[in-house]
Amino acid sequence: MRVRTRTDDDTVAGDQLDPRDSPQQRVRDLRRRLEALLGIPASEGNALTLLKNGDEIFPAMLSAIRESQRTIDFLTFVYWKGDIAHEFAHALAERARAGLDVRVLIDAVGGRLIDSDLITHMTDCGVQVEWFRKPVWQGQALSPWKHNHRTHRKVLICDEVVGFTGGVGIAEEWCGDARDETEWRDTHVRVVGPAVDGLSASFAQNWAETGHPLIDDDRRFPDHELAAGGSVVQVARGSASVSWNDMATVFRVMLESAQTRIRMMTAYFVPDDFFQSLLLDAVARGVQVDLMLPGPHADKRVCQLASESIYSRLVEGGVRIWAFQPSMLHAKVLTIDGIAAVVGSANMNRRSLHHDEEVVMSVLDPVVARRLEDDFDDELPRCVLIEPRRWEDRPLRQKVSEKATVVAHHFF
Repeated sequence: MRVRTRTDDDTVAGDQLDPRDSPQQRVRDLRRRLEALLGIPASEGNALTLLKNGDEIFPAMLSAIRESQRTIDFLTFVYWKGDIAHEFAHALAERARAGLDVRVLIDAVGGRLIDSDLITHMTDCGVQVEWFRKPVWQGQALSPWKHNHRTHRKVLICDEVVGFTGGVGIAEEWCGDARDETEWRDTHVRVVGPAVDGLSASFAQNWAETGHPLIDDDRRFPDHELAAGGSVVQVARGSASVSWNDMATVFRVMLESAQTRIRMMTAYFVPDDFFQSLLLDAVARGVQVDLMLPGPHADKRVCQLASESIYSRLVEGGVRIWAFQPSMLHAKVLTIDGIAAVVGSANMNRRSLHHDEEVVMSVLDPVVARRLEDDFDDELPRCVLIEPRRWEDRPLRQKVSEKATVVAHHFF
């Protein structure tokens, strides 16, 4: 769905913002906070298309690949199996055979399940396929420190002017429309405009480790056309850090800036004490905080146990936690007050904030934020609300398992 930017004349029933603080002024203030604290300028005139689940995401990405005329850059953490994995590989290979410069970078851990025949087919057709940080047992000498830091980014850039990012991986698990446990729930964004440069930079940063040139004759670095009424977008990249990094700053600014409501979808939710306090502080100042997290079909039970260990503190403090029931919830979306959103590859956990290469787009556009809030609301009937008293009655063995996994998450 193509979204436009709300004009100054637009009003929304139910807004509870301070009348002295119009949505437009709040967007301007939030933009300056993010620009000043991250040192990354936001750009105007970006045309965004929000894509929900494989039925919308994969056709849009494949269409962009097949319509490309000069270059394709594709970076992913997950590349597994299924018909969709073959379809992407053959689409990329076809464009390389047509003479395009096609570069594919797959995380060596996240993509370990890919069919090797697909790699062979792509390389035989001229695709430059590289693995990000192969482990020692695959023949690359990496320090233990570096091996634990993966690229979790999901980025596709076509002809340097069309970009995609979000949570989706290339595997059959993401096909469909989240109707049952075989179809994962996710969100991706197609973007045209200056923000594509930020996505391109996230690819180039990881591609630089391969030793290949960053600049060749096929690269034009074009100026971007500005969409009338387009969105203001800031792209932030996160890398391994032992201290505060840009991912943490983005989340912190958003949570501290919220005045009425926070809505978050995230696949792996294990915030540290500081970010738990930010959520509780938001509730204390009157913000409605809703978190949508994986339910019975979580793909990583260890991560879910670590997440569940903090449910009691949050729900007792007024945070509402919704467990998504139909399938694995893999989206990474945060919205505040119906004015701004964060969409990208980063989860709210230690791995995203300290260990992995990530990329997110902060979208300062009430129309986009409202559409994502509507998506959140549409999923609520398919969720179970975590009730404080019932949660406290969970089995003792689960509580013990939760404590053990929390300790592990402080180190990995």
